[in-house]
Amino acid sequence: MNPGATIGFRVTRAGPLALLQDAGRFGVRHLGVTQGGPADLHAWAWANRLTGNDWGTPVLEITFGGIELQAECDLTIAVAGADLSARLDDKPLALWRSVTIRKGERVVFGNPARGLRAYLAVAGGFSAEPVLGSVACVVREQLGGFDGQGRRLSEGDQLTVADASRGAPELTDVPQQERPDYAAPVVLDLLPGAQIADFTGRSLFDAFNSEWRVDDRADRMGVRLSGPPLQCRIKSMVSEGISLGAVQVPPDGQPIALLNDRQTIGGYPRLGNLTPLAASRLAQCQPGQSVRLRPTGADRALREHRAFITQMVG
Repeated sequence: MNPGATIGFRVTRAGPLALLQDAGRFGVRHLGVTQGGPADLHAWAWANRLTGNDWGTPVLEITFGGIELQAECDLTIAVAGADLSARLDDKPLALWRSVTIRKGERVVFGNPARGLRAYLAVAGGFSAEPVLGSVACVVREQLGGFDGQGRRLSEGDQLTVADASRGAPELTDVPQQERPDYAAPVVLDLLPGAQIADFTGRSLFDAFNSEWRVDDRADRMGVRLSGPPLQCRIKSMVSEGISLGAVQVPPDGQPIALLNDRQTIGGYPRLGNLTPLAASRLAQCQPGQSVRLRPTGADRALREHRAFITQMVG
């Protein structure tokens, strides 16, 4: 435990995937180390905002639910993102708002109702030792997390809080317009680029005028989209750096949108790049859900992202 940290939660039941995520691990991709960080930046940021934490404070990312935590002291928490049927003891736990819980109370996440990933923040922030400048947990690389080894939470683990005495946050409720409806039709903004000119005209028409189904093969590394096969005139290429949201098209013509735990380089042609908020929205899509791709310009995407960051950090 870090000096001055307090035990905030004890894990009484471990779900399939609960990981500690700060803003991500940057400046190390030349070493082959990926960035990690929250798959849904939007929900992660709001959870921190609701608990009065600074940008980058570690938050617990809970995928699919199934986890139960018991408070070891009084805490102010917030859960944003997916509706994973969260409860506080035997009562529904309000989402997208700050909540005070008492020592001994249990926070329980059930099955996904809407979305896939919920973000649990605690006032004062979860505490862990950084690895390569970040506590972001990447299981595949065995980096970060509560133990520094990239391990997902297990029953009996204790989660420490850096400053459990942190006072009540100024903002206690997220405006309704900032709460996504994860069951609504999904349109993902994509910046055309990279090798887009090498795709056939028919493929470009299909890319932006077809519904794509989120495949079962989806995780924090990437999401495969199923639909009309896209054809590219490039048959081979030298591997190049891969950014968050890059949409690669392998030989089978089915796009793969790459997320936080992606590889650092790749040799498939790219249709373009999802904006950060579009990648966040995709990370909440359940298998079988339909999405559409919408081309956007760099100026518009930059304005949208700057407005979001300004709203979060001022």
